[in-house]
Amino acid sequence: MSDTVDKERGTETANPEGAAPADGDAVAPGAAPVVDPRLLVREQGFAGYLTDFKRRVRGGELGSLPVILGLIIIAVIFQSLNENFLSAGSVSDIGVYIAGTGIMATGIVFVLLLGEIDLSVGSVAGVGAAVWAVLSVTNGVNDWLSVVIAIFAGLVIGTLHGFFFARVGVPAFVVTLAGFLGWSGLQIWLMGSEGSINTPEGSVVEDLTGYYFEDIAAAYGLAVVSVLAYAAALLVDAKRRRAARLPSRPVSEIVVRTAVMAVVAFVAAYVLNQSRGLPLALVIFLAVLVIADFAVRRTTYGRQIFAVGGNAEAARRAGINVEWVRISVFGIAGMLAAFGGLFIASLSGGATKSLGAGNTLMNVIAAAVIGGTSLFGGRGKIWSALLGILVIQSIQQGLNLLGMASEIQYMITGAVLLAAVVIDSVSRRTQKTAGRT
Repeated sequence: MSDTVDKERGTETANPEGAAPADGDAVAPGAAPVVDPRLLVREQGFAGYLTDFKRRVRGGELGSLPVILGLIIIAVIFQSLNENFLSAGSVSDIGVYIAGTGIMATGIVFVLLLGEIDLSVGSVAGVGAAVWAVLSVTNGVNDWLSVVIAIFAGLVIGTLHGFFFARVGVPAFVVTLAGFLGWSGLQIWLMGSEGSINTPEGSVVEDLTGYYFEDIAAAYGLAVVSVLAYAAALLVDAKRRRAARLPSRPVSEIVVRTAVMAVVAFVAAYVLNQSRGLPLALVIFLAVLVIADFAVRRTTYGRQIFAVGGNAEAARRAGINVEWVRISVFGIAGMLAAFGGLFIASLSGGATKSLGAGNTLMNVIAAAVIGGTSLFGGRGKIWSALLGILVIQSIQQGLNLLGMASEIQYMITGAVLLAAVVIDSVSRRTQKTAGRT
């Protein structure tokens, strides 16, 4: 096997035969550049896009299409049943509620890209919240310092899981299952006999989900920055491809993509400004997504994650430090789990012995999978965490507005998760039949 991973398995940076080199890869002087047919066909305009879309569907490359269609269907159904579903207040609440679980799901996406699983994220979230509460509230340690220590505790825990998995050879399922039990016990021990520690008014953790940028300029300003940054990224990518004599996105496509992004961003800003303004929780979540997406798609480290998830032995023979990649990925998952736990504590009003229990773990994993990250490794995107948690939270919000019991929510969420896995499995089988895996 070559020292690259098949791009059709999800890597954004691989160089399979017949595809363009990844961004930043050098082309030998005098050598004929390899043409990426997916970009070449798009230069034909609308007809080219239609051809490309048909090719993707036939090849099992559905991408984010199922989840986006799912979100539209969810919105239409619940809005028809309750006119408050798409109200400014409801949308604002969804933006806040998705932050904690979404940040945790971002860490799980990293793990799933390796083809592994982490069952400890719920208990690690509880430990992170407990560490912050005991330090800041009980012992009077500086609030910011307590937050940093809590997040660092999650990093250490995740790294420990990765060590036992990568260096000792214990299966990730077993290591993180043991962690789920062990860290739950540590969480209960840290909380002591009281069982709960309330979040002080005005604390950093309370502001995570309680603070809003009420000035309308904040939401619109973020929308402007997001659109400009997106357009700049597309233009820079096109310029680099042209410099490497590779097919690049035409200006018309860049304009259309930017216009769609602008519509989404400014509509969201308008709706949020009709309520309490831009939630700090949503800003932090989006920042985590952007940083994680850059690390996965634009760095050597991200390429290595995809390579290890696609074929660990081939990655090792290519000179990648597989053990380091695995340990660091579990460290990231632990860190983001602890960070997400602080958001859950903020929403619930404090740290408790049961924080992170219940359906937290299932929602986190479901968000990553429903959003489009493969359970089989080597394929997925960081933005899966956002799409998946939007689906889950939208269902929960709609059912809450209708007064449905929690057990109904569990059943529907389980059905959606099963549908996502079925789509992933069928997609992989279709790609294999088409000779793309």
